[in-house]
Amino acid sequence: MSRSTDRKRVIKPGEPVRHSQSGQPIMAAMDLLGRRWALRILWSLRKGERKTSRGIQSECGISSPNVVVTRLRELRDSGIVSLEEGGGYALTILGSDLLQALAPLAEWADHWADQSGRPDLACYGRSQRD
Repeated sequence: MSRSTDRKRVIKPGEPVRHSQSGQPIMAAMDLLGRRWALRILWSLRKGERKTSRGIQSECGISSPNVVVTRLRELRDSGIVSLEEGGGYALTILGSDLLQALAPLAEWADHWADQSGRPDLACYGRSQRD
């Protein structure tokens, strides 16, 4: 498959993804979330406010606007992020469900930081209170 074709393909269950031809949902999810900046963009949208691509780029510290646009397109095509009427990106219900599903991993990471002698790095609990 050519690179330009690969960039336009929607990442979704049932379709082959990088390193997996099975189309298993977990493999598609891992491919999508493993892409550069994808999780950081989702984290940026976690509080439910709409943000422009420039706002996301600035908040996340992403130097390339092309990367932001590409990642947002992939997240939109996968149903995790939407471009709201009037502008701005936001999580869909599916995107909010995804962040809830990742909550146990975030809690584990905070515990790991604490056990590693870096409780100052634990941020998930703080972000839930903010």
